[in-house]
Order: sequence, then C-alpha cells, then structure tokens
Amino acid sequence: MTLTVPALAAPAANEPLVRTTIDLRTPGANDVAIDIKFAGICHSDIHQARDEWGVGLFPMVPGHEIAGIVSAVGSEVTRYRVGDRVGVRCFVDSCRECTNCLAGEEQYCLKGEVGTYNARNYDGTPTYGGYSTAVVVDENFVLGIPDGIELSEAAPLLCAGITLYSPLKNWKAGPGKKFAILGMGGLGHMGVKIAHALGAEVTVLSQTLSKQEDGLRFGADHYYATNDPTTFTELENEFDLIVNTVAANLDLERYLGLLALDGTLVHVGIPTEPDQIRMFWLASQRRSIAGSKIGGIRQTQEMLDFCAANGIGADVEIVSIDQVNEAYERVIRSDVRYRFVIDTATFGTETPTDA
Repeated sequence: MTLTVPALAAPAANEPLVRTTIDLRTPGANDVAIDIKFAGICHSDIHQARDEWGVGLFPMVPGHEIAGIVSAVGSEVTRYRVGDRVGVRCFVDSCRECTNCLAGEEQYCLKGEVGTYNARNYDGTPTYGGYSTAVVVDENFVLGIPDGIELSEAAPLLCAGITLYSPLKNWKAGPGKKFAILGMGGLGHMGVKIAHALGAEVTVLSQTLSKQEDGLRFGADHYYATNDPTTFTELENEFDLIVNTVAANLDLERYLGLLALDGTLVHVGIPTEPDQIRMFWLASQRRSIAGSKIGGIRQTQEMLDFCAANGIGADVEIVSIDQVNEAYERVIRSDVRYRFVIDTATFGTETPTDA
C-alpha cells in the first residue's frame, strides 16, 4: 500500500514547478510519517530543479528544510510519538557502518548519504522532498524541534542553520574569537545570529551597506562593505575565522589577507568554477582554507536545542504553493530577507489517498 499526496515538482530541467501527486511508502517498523507544515526554499533547490549541477532526477520534488508534525510511527519507533514537532534535513539515510557514520558525521558517509530529494534510496526508489504535504523517514534521520521555535522559523534551520552552526562549532567560534561572515543572505543571517549567541565578536562583510541595520539587529558588532577598497586595508590580519557563504568566485587572496595568524577561511557557498590562489597567502600567516557541508544528525539536534535556548529562528517570508516559481526568481535576484518558507496548507484541502 502506498500513500498518494499532493506535491510541487519540476517535471524537467528549467521548467516551472507544477502541482502533481507523489506516492510515499507505507511506514515500516522504524519509520516516522510526518505531516509537513512548512518547507524552506534553499538556493540549492533552484540549482537542482534547473539541473545546474548536472545530476537531476525528474520529476523532482525539491525541499530539504522540512518542519511538521508526526502523524504515524512504526512499531519499533522509540524516539517519536504522534503529535511531536519534528524536522527533516538534507539527507534521509546513510550506510550507518562506515567510519564517518559511526562517528556521527553521516553527512560525510563514505558510501554516500541519501539526499532528501533528487536521490535514490539504497533500494533504488527515488526520494521526494518537502514541497509536499507528507514525508516518511527513518526515525534515525528525524530531528525533534523544541518548543519555543515557530515551525516556520525552524524549517530553514535544518539547512541554513546547521550549515553555519557546524563550522562555527568545529572552528571554535566563541568568546575571544574574531569572526567574519562573508555574505548576508539566507545563510549569512543565520551565521550572525548563531555566532553572536556563541559569544564571538561578529563582523559582516557584505557587498554594500544596504543590510547593515539588519546585521546589527541580528547581533553583528561591525559591518563593512566589500565594494569599499579601504575595508581590506582596515581589516588586514584581523580575523580568526571567516565563513564564506557566497556561491560565486571571489578574489580569495583579498579575503585571506584578512585572516590573522592561524586563521581559517571556510567555504560553505560552493561556486561552480574552480578558484586559484598563490600559496604565499597561506604560508605568510600559517592560514588555512577549508570547506564544510552540514552537520551530522547529532550536531543538528544540538543546533536546534541551542537555537531554542537562545531564541534563534530564521527570518522568513512565508509563500504559498502558487508563489514558489516567483520566489525562485526572487532568490536569484537576492530579493528576500532572508529565507522563503512554503506554507503547505496552501495545497488546499485535498485529502491524501491510499492506493
């Protein structure tokens, strides 16, 4: 038996998303069925729906920032009950046996983690994401959303939040550390909020000062425009850690020059073209360049609990199902402050059917 539910899908690369239905598996013994309430729109949804990374499986139902309510649980589920507030993030399975999985770093599974959408389960069946009204996920890949965070504001934490929390924790941002966030978009605004709550001295490096008021409200101590050449002389050798959220090729040598001794530039925004630097900029102050994806399940739950304890949620604009294609264009134009979230109630009152 399968469950047929409404969804929004890209039928093919570069085609507008359209309403459709998808079939979900009947929950197994270890599965949790979730009524999706909100689904965040991540820029990577656009990349994949338009097949800009060249790995599109169509029809594709995007969405890996999922917040909802448990509607059913399998017979062996122990972590969740019907009615619990839960979330699903960027992947829904991993091999659970490799060194990285056993270390709680499932996002780096050596066999390859199973993406929430645009992927195949290990049995070959396709995965479908959060632009729908329901999802079925193994309980080991479901997160509990604490009280104190609105579900709409929690959804983007499942990607944007953990994407910033993970490098901030791994590179020990906190009291006495000077941290800079490069870019003040959906990722960057979460970096400001989380780094401030961790106790770091926070600087925003944005192309212009247009979002300065927001940055300071989120907790930034300083705000600089990167289109001002004096920024790079004034802040030379300043930071212990810079996290780059910009998915475009930049003059990395300019930003490496802002790092202090043993400073690290961590990339979470991934451009499509390779970068090139001279090793002098690393050797001169023992600097490092690194990359980071997201956190594992354990760290993601830690992040959610941290955000709840510190009153942190994403700043969101809620859109309907019929506004998603427009929202995609606005994301590309950077016309959102700071994350779009789909209200799945706008699918209407159509009742899921068993087949």
